[in-house]
Amino acid sequence: MLTDFYAQRPQWSPDPDDALLEHATIQVPRDYADPDGERIDIALSRRRATAPTRRRGILLGVNGGPGGDWGAGRGLPDKYAGTPLHEVYDLIGFDPRGTGASTNLLAEVTVPTVPFDSRPPDELFPRLAEDMRLREEACARAGGELRRHISTPNTARDMDVIRGVLEEERLNFVGYAYGAYVGAVYGTLFPARLDRSVLDSCVHPDWTWREQFLWQGDAVRRNVERWAEWTAARQLHFGLGDTPEKVFAGIEEVVVRLDGLGQGPQLRTLFDGAVGNRAADRGQWAELGALVAALGKAAAAGDADACRRLLQEQGTWRPDDSEGSLRCGVLEAITLEHRWPADLEVYYQDMREFRERYPYGYGVLRAQPWVGAFRAFQPAEPPVVPVRDGYPVGLVVQADGDPMDHYAGGVAMAERLGHHLLTVEDSGEHEVYVLGGNPYVDAVVHRYLVDGELPAARATCPGRTPRPDIAADPD
Repeated sequence: MLTDFYAQRPQWSPDPDDALLEHATIQVPRDYADPDGERIDIALSRRRATAPTRRRGILLGVNGGPGGDWGAGRGLPDKYAGTPLHEVYDLIGFDPRGTGASTNLLAEVTVPTVPFDSRPPDELFPRLAEDMRLREEACARAGGELRRHISTPNTARDMDVIRGVLEEERLNFVGYAYGAYVGAVYGTLFPARLDRSVLDSCVHPDWTWREQFLWQGDAVRRNVERWAEWTAARQLHFGLGDTPEKVFAGIEEVVVRLDGLGQGPQLRTLFDGAVGNRAADRGQWAELGALVAALGKAAAAGDADACRRLLQEQGTWRPDDSEGSLRCGVLEAITLEHRWPADLEVYYQDMREFRERYPYGYGVLRAQPWVGAFRAFQPAEPPVVPVRDGYPVGLVVQADGDPMDHYAGGVAMAERLGHHLLTVEDSGEHEVYVLGGNPYVDAVVHRYLVDGELPAARATCPGRTPRPDIAADPD
């Protein structure tokens, strides 16, 4: 019976390094359709409200990922400690099912056979697909039956059990990226149990996970286009061309020269990543302009060592994806809630388009085959379509240049749920509230969560980092 899970009373223990932080573990059904079946553990953390006379309940947070950012969920109360939230809420964190100190969903590590390449040639496409087929088999071997039950609606159900065991009538919520979707699903399934809610950096409520990935290419491209416009207006400073088209032509010239150094795809791939990633951060725009100019000179001189030094800080992908024998398999399980195309030619055609138009920020990575093309399990239930029917109006926070969760997703989520929308203007920020250190966003959201004061239905605020203070060329 589900009532047995709600009747649990967690045994809290102080953190050995922080007496004000408490930890506990509760149990939930692996499969909510079979509550008498196998149980799994959910690990919790708590920081009690510092102003008990003003306490208004619990605030629960969920990270992105998808899947809780690999077990960072219990750390969210630490992020909010010392903020106005901490005065009035018990701050509750948890590692979503499958992650961190909760029952883990594991996958065997498979090392890709194809070098990481931002513009892979057609002949590598089948090998990239085969790498993903083997990755899916490795997920299936280690994940077993648990894999079918690592899902967004089950995480939302776990949240309601957490609310129940803490003896709270309703919970307040902050969710980031994928966690924002979890919050929207929670409100759909448990509308009477949700009070104030903030959805930060939303996925689009109508997109599949494949569509979500593909639209990242467009989001990154938009940031690069804005940077190219700004740089072209400062030709006297950067020397990269006086029109955006010329700036893009200069980027592609650097690409050709890096390919001509005989170092394989690595330098060009790192460069494509730097262009896309740094264009998102307005504060790095001048550095990006200087990098393009310096790389162009070094590559033209055939100096591969100098090019490597210039690109040494640029990363590619999470290193733990290819280390050890087991890893977290939640990302694959969550993204396979939706059906993926089984026809590999669909991916190959998208890869050709992305290779030409969206190579920056590793756009091809979004288009190439994913494990979903070879899905080895059938989800236990279809995805939940978010609706708001019975809980209060909340707040969506979305940066207009978010490179991971397209701005259109935040607009659509706000419209779907009737929430207010706070747009962070001229910004490539992702996961903004508190985590991003944006004082303008923090002030607005604090007022809502603490005092119940929502901003205007469609409000704006500045990004954390302004554009560099470099004057445009005179007319």
